[in-house]
Amino acid sequence: SLEGLFKALGFDAIVAVESRGFLFGAPLADRLKKPIIPVRKPGKLPAATHATEYALEYGTNTMEIHVDGISKNDRVLLLDDLLATGGTLAAAARLVEISGGTIVGTGVVIELLDLNGRKGLEGYNVKSLIQY
Repeated sequence: SLEGLFKALGFDAIVAVESRGFLFGAPLADRLKKPIIPVRKPGKLPAATHATEYALEYGTNTMEIHVDGISKNDRVLLLDDLLATGGTLAAAARLVEISGGTIVGTGVVIELLDLNGRKGLEGYNVKSLIQY
């Protein structure tokens, strides 16, 4: 379970990537009594945001996080449903770091090994439940 992989890390908040990351992050945040902080596509968050652009196979995209979502030195668990090329999680990690947080763990439900997504996430504690 994601809880089993990361509970002992002592994190302050869960950052979940839109939108399927919410499906796994929200129940875990509720169970562990931690705040959940969404990373979303541009224009979806109601307050001031930090933004970062990242590359896709067919162009670029942008992600945002609330400016006040993470406090300086917060220890953060970053969650998404899938690790493929690593671009989305790397962008989300940049947003956490821009906000002053430290990523103590990065979790995904499924990791596609042939796409080498971990390569773009070197230095992060990446764990997956299922590897294909």
